[in-house]
Amino acid sequence: MEKQDINNRADVKKLVETFYTKIRVHKTLGPFFNDIITDWDAHLVLLTDFWETQLFLKRKYTGNPVTAHQEVDDKTNHTITSEHFGLWLNTWFETIDELFSGEVSWIAKNRAQKMSTMLFMHMYQHRQKK
Repeated sequence: MEKQDINNRADVKKLVETFYTKIRVHKTLGPFFNDIITDWDAHLVLLTDFWETQLFLKRKYTGNPVTAHQEVDDKTNHTITSEHFGLWLNTWFETIDELFSGEVSWIAKNRAQKMSTMLFMHMYQHRQKK
């Protein structure tokens, strides 16, 4: 059976929920997320909004991912490394490949890759200011 592309919010929700189900039990990444996130239902809606905005320019997400990641890094004593971002990215790519195929799927991978680099760099710069 041929996989469809990410076409709408329902697809984004499926991607986000499937991905974070894996992240929550991930041996290395799970503790970062499970120790910080207290309301997973609300967080999944927020992340679905974020990715819907990224992929379809719907402007549902109004947060600041740079600040959010800097705060998480502060709360975890600056223990987040580029390896963690790599593990996150590998799991993101794996989840997309399991569920979808097509141009928007490629865009989701590309945006995640660029964002992971940008977010880690902002976290690193934030550490230097401390």
